[in-house]
Amino acid sequence: MDRKPASVWFARAALLAVLIANMTAAIPYVLRPADYAAAYELTGVPGEVVVRGFGILYLMWAVPFIPAIWHPARNRVTFAVVLAMQAIGLAGESLMLAGLPAGHAVLRATGLRFIAFDGAGLVILLIAYRASRIAT
Repeated sequence: MDRKPASVWFARAALLAVLIANMTAAIPYVLRPADYAAAYELTGVPGEVVVRGFGILYLMWAVPFIPAIWHPARNRVTFAVVLAMQAIGLAGESLMLAGLPAGHAVLRATGLRFIAFDGAGLVILLIAYRASRIAT
């Protein structure tokens, strides 16, 4: 039986929680993009294609989570990549929101949701990264 320190299990749980949360956006975006296009002020086929593309990007973003979940202490570089992706997402969303002109309340609300989501995910992952260092 594999007896890992609690810090490794905590890191795995944190990574898995953020991954699952990401998938709650990715899968619906891929399967039902029309339901989400209005949140980006998009309509019709072009809106569906853009939202489905976002979902595919979120699925791609999930790949590095797998080895990090498998063994967060051994796969430090992959875990660091996950952290970098999360930080880039948060920074990019914040910059987009800061540059958004007035009159786009729906886009602003969407941006704020992503910032809150990615900010919370980054904090959780940073704590997990630090905790998983104990196991090395």
